[in-house]
Amino acid sequence: MESSETTPPAVGHGRTGGLPAWVLGLVPLLLIAAALGAFLALDGPGLGDRVGPPVEELAVERTVLRPGEIELTVRNDGPDEVRIAQAQVNDAFVQFSGAEQPIGRLGLATVKLRQPWVEGEAYEVALMTSTGGTFAHEIPVAVASPASDTSFFGLMALLGIYVGVIPVALGMLWLPWLRRIPAAWMRGLMALTFGLLAFLAIDATLEGFELAGEGSQAFGGGALVLIGALVSFLLLTGVSEHLKARGRRARAAGASGSSLAMLVAIGIGLHNLGEGVAIGSAYSAGALALGAFLVVGFALHNTTEGLAIVAPVAHLRPGLGRLAALGAIAGAPAVLGAWIGAAAFNASVAAFLFGFGAGAIVQVIVQLAPTLRDGEGRTLHPGAVAGLIAGVGLMFATGLLVSV
Repeated sequence: MESSETTPPAVGHGRTGGLPAWVLGLVPLLLIAAALGAFLALDGPGLGDRVGPPVEELAVERTVLRPGEIELTVRNDGPDEVRIAQAQVNDAFVQFSGAEQPIGRLGLATVKLRQPWVEGEAYEVALMTSTGGTFAHEIPVAVASPASDTSFFGLMALLGIYVGVIPVALGMLWLPWLRRIPAAWMRGLMALTFGLLAFLAIDATLEGFELAGEGSQAFGGGALVLIGALVSFLLLTGVSEHLKARGRRARAAGASGSSLAMLVAIGIGLHNLGEGVAIGSAYSAGALALGAFLVVGFALHNTTEGLAIVAPVAHLRPGLGRLAALGAIAGAPAVLGAWIGAAAFNASVAAFLFGFGAGAIVQVIVQLAPTLRDGEGRTLHPGAVAGLIAGVGLMFATGLLVSV
């Protein structure tokens, strides 16, 4: 009896009609390029020149205060070029240098205002364009910007260690205690970890949106946070699948807990990278009191992160070397973040980094969720709910120390 099924034609042999597959894929691209070239060569027929006044936007990305001088780094955030014609400080016209040429779309320019200023006073700077547009920038408290020398970056590294490495290491000292508690308590602590990470994800997202509003909107604004979150979620998912593949070749229980601890450490490390950026930018801008406040608050806030790292490996016997590596992965990015914030803080980059950290933490939460299940297979059982609420509440309470 003959089978009624037909065999589908074979595909993917790399050739069709004698042509290699890469040629067939290249043809549409070449045609698109040719069409665009013809459109540009004909000077965009049908578009014509845009009528009406120019659309001008300026975003101040960096402020540096030196004796007798206020320096602003501005970016053209609009579609039309901008020419700065005049500058004011507290409603008084001042001389300035820089930005002699028109600033093109997405272009950067450094404007130096010759203006004596008094430490601790507030100043409002207004830049006026050749078309009459005015863009204001506020300096709430005038403080001399620190010099970005070797000693300053050494200070940033020390602050990053205080904020990231030491608190996480102290939190990991809970490991001996975790090994002695019952299984039901461990599920509750895993739920506590879930709550800690959920708060961090929300916090990083909100911080990212706030920074995105301060930066250049031409680069995407708030979309940068979402893009960063998506990119990190996908990257960390790939890392997770790689660790799972390695885990299947090792002991199932041991590899599972070890892989999860690594993912938690990576997620927390990316979040601490954003915290380091906040501290470095505060010091770089001269907000020394704010920077010191952030250091103390983040240090207390991050101690609980060590618990989140060691909870998945409490039933194992990880060596000191592995524990040290997990702590470094989670805490050391704060040093890198402080350097980034101090050297070249950019609100758009910072927003992307906060989104990147948030996406990584969400991916870790997805991996962590199955560990909350009890004997009946429930994820949100009473113990898990209590742990979740406790974790969010704990992070909220310590987060009050860094509210500004």
